[in-house]
Amino acid sequence: MTPDGRITSEFDDTAIIEPEEDDELADLELVVLDLAGTTVIDDGLVERAFARAADAAGLTATEEDRAGVVDYVRRTMGQSKASVFRGLTGDDDQAQHANAVFESAYAELVASDGVRAVPGTEDLIRLLRDAGVAVALTTGFSRATLDLVIDALGWADLADVTLSAEEAGRGRPYPDLPLTALLRTGTTAVDGVVVVGDTASDIASGIAAGAGLVVGVLTGAHDERTLLDAGADAVVDSVADLAELLGFHDEDDDFADDEDGDDDFDEFDDEDSLDDDVDSEDDSALASVEGPGGR
Repeated sequence: MTPDGRITSEFDDTAIIEPEEDDELADLELVVLDLAGTTVIDDGLVERAFARAADAAGLTATEEDRAGVVDYVRRTMGQSKASVFRGLTGDDDQAQHANAVFESAYAELVASDGVRAVPGTEDLIRLLRDAGVAVALTTGFSRATLDLVIDALGWADLADVTLSAEEAGRGRPYPDLPLTALLRTGTTAVDGVVVVGDTASDIASGIAAGAGLVVGVLTGAHDERTLLDAGADAVVDSVADLAELLGFHDEDDDFADDEDGDDDFDEFDDEDSLDDDVDSEDDSALASVEGPGGR
């Protein structure tokens, strides 16, 4: 990000983060974060588990079959794993079998290879919650797999809410996950919600939910062009950059608390800009964004 609030890209498009004088900015209430690829480093575990499940379901008899499955899985990353298998097989029983194999294979890979947080994730979540902003972790995994990952990372008490697709109703790209997180946390307005993810499905889900800001990250499955084309308001390198994007000011290169301890989020004054110092616990709001999606 440049000093004037411009998120640079290797492409011609840029997402401009700049408060507009005439627009009323929503108070930040809830940040919805995807799991694998956004807050958790994937290291290819999801794709490897999918490959095992596709083999077990008889979907990869030839190399052409395998290539087709891999391409479909990559394009649908972020969606409910069960729905991905239904799309591949066209048969509910076969899809359920494949999904069960996937869940088992992923659990084995987590146990053998381990999982790691994207650097800065825990600091970001603590910063947000200390400032009175709720945080939800959401995923296309089942509840059992979600709990497995949460336990492996020691994140049992890190977020306010954790949600699997099955608990929300429908997975991405539907709006159910962010909207369920809104209800579970008592958030009062959708324009006070920020949705963050690494896939086009994450972006579509946030837009469908009416989130005030939808942000793509480059630590997971999809590249910047894919995320921008999906309608992301902004794309950042990782969740570690989200604090700056949301207007949190950091003087000591560490997430610092304000001395007065006030957790209120006030709106920006008309004359404020992102270059101004913004109290990490006093005055943070959703920036008005002019992204390629035109939202």
